[in-house]
Amino acid sequence: MADTTPENELHTPVMLERTLELLAPALSSPGAVLIDATLGMAGHAEAFLAAHPALTLIGIDRDQDALAIARRRLTPFEDRVHLVHAVYDEIPAVLARLGIEAVAGILFDLGVSSLQLDRAERGFAYSQNAPLDMRMDATSSLTAERILAEYSEADLRRILWQYGEEKLAPRFARRIVEARALAPLSESAQLVDLIVAATPAAARRSGHPAKRVFQALRIEVNAELAVLERAIPAAIDSLAVGGRIVVLAYQSLEDRIVKRAFAAASTSTAPRDLPVELPEHRPALRLLVRGAELASEAERARNSRATPVRLRAAEKLKRAAKLEKVA
Repeated sequence: MADTTPENELHTPVMLERTLELLAPALSSPGAVLIDATLGMAGHAEAFLAAHPALTLIGIDRDQDALAIARRRLTPFEDRVHLVHAVYDEIPAVLARLGIEAVAGILFDLGVSSLQLDRAERGFAYSQNAPLDMRMDATSSLTAERILAEYSEADLRRILWQYGEEKLAPRFARRIVEARALAPLSESAQLVDLIVAATPAAARRSGHPAKRVFQALRIEVNAELAVLERAIPAAIDSLAVGGRIVVLAYQSLEDRIVKRAFAAASTSTAPRDLPVELPEHRPALRLLVRGAELASEAERARNSRATPVRLRAAEKLKRAAKLEKVA
């Protein structure tokens, strides 16, 4: 079936064949439902719907522009698709509204999307001047500009360190406060110039000096890590027995949350001195890959956005009470 989506709206899905392979055993039965929790421009979703003619897909995204593109792209499958404007920690509420108790598969493709990066006016990219927005959901109120204007020096230092792992966080926070006293920081070029000027020559490292700062602001604007900490346990709980979950993470902070949640759910809770493991102590998950799997060299060469990806996958072994958030 020909894809009539304009070229500027297309992107190359990361680790597409591997995600298809890992989720396929759970999606082969009639009536199977897959949640694409980060729908984006529907590259993964389109492939899954084409590969599984009886599959129903629930596509979730907080970005209404992405949902509009996905709706057009998935028109050939519209009788098998539910598109929902929501954040992915709302999976239980989405399923409740649709009257679905459990699903066969869940896919998370985390981080900023191709759409958000490639549209300069969204303000995600430090390489192009644009308003300091960075909202994945344009209906939310918090922007990067507001953070830079309103947060205290201590809070700026905290988010730059916590979400950007930026060693120069104290210096950058101080310079931001000094600069905004003279003029508002409203465009990305202003912030980039400030960060470059504040970076000592001896501290220059590979990559752009503003990369970690932009990452930290984006995470704070969209509460990405807090949402993910709630979303992964909720997603695991929403899987049917035999269902599978695949998560693609692009930076260490995201991957750490996924790793901890999967480790907790795949470990027996039986006391060490218990002679026999009781059913209630058995793990809820079985890990499908050892550690975090990387994209192949060939894929990284074709698609630079696959370079940092870390894939983790697991299968649901038993139904259980709602899993607690991993601290």
